[in-house]
Amino acid sequence: MRNLAVLTFVTLDGVMQAPGDPDEDRSGGFKQGGWVRGYWDDFLGRVMSEQMKGSFDLLLGRKTYDLFEGYWPHAGDAPGAKQFNSARKYVVSRKTKRLEWANSELVSGDIVSKIRNLKKREGPEIQVHGSGNLIQTLLKHDLIDEFRLKIFPITLAKGKRLFAQGTIPSGFQLVESKASPKGVLVATYRRTGAIRTGSFAGFADNFLVEA
Repeated sequence: MRNLAVLTFVTLDGVMQAPGDPDEDRSGGFKQGGWVRGYWDDFLGRVMSEQMKGSFDLLLGRKTYDLFEGYWPHAGDAPGAKQFNSARKYVVSRKTKRLEWANSELVSGDIVSKIRNLKKREGPEIQVHGSGNLIQTLLKHDLIDEFRLKIFPITLAKGKRLFAQGTIPSGFQLVESKASPKGVLVATYRRTGAIRTGSFAGFADNFLVEA
């Protein structure tokens, strides 16, 4: 089974909308686009290079695909261009769409079954970038194996959230964490199974320390 990883920039209050540019996604009247810029540094550049090294396939929602298609084929030697342009792209869309970017394939119809089948195929890791609406479908059907989050020390109050209507109760294990000089927390969480619940009754003394 192939690993499916979501690589996402997210704020402290869970917003993932339009991190890279003011005009990236203004839907819903969003006015805070481009919030990553003030925190970007060489540290985060190295993190992204490390997380995208080697071969991988891309699974993208239509809007993110359109955004990437308009940039990466013309990005020359920019960091990430070679990896994105050479990757196999699976584009989730409920409408027939002509795909101009090399190595692109439309995923439509029974999207959940087709993504499950993609995970069962031989091949490299599958990465999801952006694609907020698609992520909700993946969450709802428990198809995400790993989150590679870059958590920025800001709140935006409004905007599309990473854990929105598709979220189900799930347990995760923190497998790696580090912080950038500007306070961005880089954390990788791997899906482990159901959440564990219990009661603190009988354990209260463990939280009391005599002065």
